[in-house]
Amino acid sequence: MDRQLYGYRRENGKVGIRNHVIILPVDDISNAACEAAANQIKGTMALPHAYGRLQYGPDLDLHFRTMIGTGSNPNVAAVVVIGIEENWSKKIAEGIAETGKPVSYFSIEGNGDLETVRAASWKAKEYVQWASEIQKEPIEWKDLTVSIKCGESDTTTGLGSCPTVSQAVDRLVESGATVFFGETSELTGGEHLIRDRMATPELKKRFMDVYNHYVDEINSKGVDLLGSQPTQGNIAGGLSTIEEKALGNIAKTGTKEVVGVLDPAESPENGSGLYFMDTSSAAAECITLMAAGGAVLHLFPTGQGNIIGNPIEPVIKITANPLTAGTMSEHVDVDVQGLLSRQLSLEEAGDKLMETIGRTVNGRLTAAEALGHKEFVMTKLYRSA
Repeated sequence: MDRQLYGYRRENGKVGIRNHVIILPVDDISNAACEAAANQIKGTMALPHAYGRLQYGPDLDLHFRTMIGTGSNPNVAAVVVIGIEENWSKKIAEGIAETGKPVSYFSIEGNGDLETVRAASWKAKEYVQWASEIQKEPIEWKDLTVSIKCGESDTTTGLGSCPTVSQAVDRLVESGATVFFGETSELTGGEHLIRDRMATPELKKRFMDVYNHYVDEINSKGVDLLGSQPTQGNIAGGLSTIEEKALGNIAKTGTKEVVGVLDPAESPENGSGLYFMDTSSAAAECITLMAAGGAVLHLFPTGQGNIIGNPIEPVIKITANPLTAGTMSEHVDVDVQGLLSRQLSLEEAGDKLMETIGRTVNGRLTAAEALGHKEFVMTKLYRSA
C-alpha cells in the first residue's frame, strides 16, 4: 500500500476518483430531456431511472436521499437537475448544493422539453468545461470510501474471491478508510456473526431490528428466502441453501468491528471504519444505494460471472472461478483462481487486489467502465399512490 494515490478533493473535503458531470432526472418523465441534453454536451452523463412520481412517506424520503446522495457523491464534479415540477427539482438541487459543488435545476412544466434542454445544455457546457480543468492531487488511503457486494456466487466465491476482498477490507479499514457492506437478506443464517461484530450493544440491537424487519417483510408475503435465494445461478454453482450463500457473503467483510448501521443511501457522519448499510441483494440497486451514501469505488467478487457496472462508482470484478476467468475475461479485473490451485496465497491475492485498487483510483478504467456498463437502479419500497 505504498503506492501514491491521486484524487479529486471536493469543496466539502470529500475525495473522489472520477470527475463526472451528471444530468440527473428527478422523475421518469424527465429522462428524455436529460438524455437529450447529455447528447448535446460531450463529457456529461444522464442517469435515467424509472421512478419519482406519486411516491410518499419513507419511499419518497428514500428517493430524495438517493437523488441527493448521487449528486453529492465525490466522483461527481457538477450536476444539472431536471424535473417535471420545480419544487422537487429545487429540493434535490439544494440538497446537493450543501456539498458546495456547482448544481443547477430546471423544470419542464411551463417551458416544455425543447426550452428546458436548451437551457440545461448551456449550463452543462459551462460545468463540463469547468470540470475539465480540475486537477487531481495527492491523497491517502484513508480518504477513500469503498463499498463491497458479491453476485452470481458459487463455491469459488466463498472459497476464493470473497476472502480476497476480505483482505482488502481489513487493510483499508486499518488505513483509516471507510467501507460499506450490506445485502441484508443474504446474511440469513449468519446474521449472528455480523451482530457479534457490532461495536456497541446499541448497534447490535439496531442491526438485528433492521435485519428482522427485512426478513419479516419477506415472510409476510407468504414466501421464504428459498423462493429466490439462492438464485438458480447460485444453485448451479453448488450453493444449495441461503445459509451457505450467507457464509460466503460474510467472508468478504473481513474481521474488523462494525462501527455503524446505515439506512439505504445514508452517508456516515462519524468518520472511517466498517459500516453495514441496509440494502437489497440485487446488484444494481445495492451499488446505486452505496454510491448515494458516498462510496467512490466498489469491490465485486463473483463466481459464475456478473457484468454489473455503475455510472458514477467504478466496479472492480474479482473471480476465483477458472471457467469464468476464461469465458468472461473481458469482465474480470482481478483473477485469483490460483488460490484454489494453491499457486497463490490469500495474502498474495490480497496484494493483487490492492494493486488493482490503487491503479483504479489513479485512473485505470475498470472492465465494467470500459465495456460501458452504467446500471443505475433506484430502490422502491412500495407501489405508488
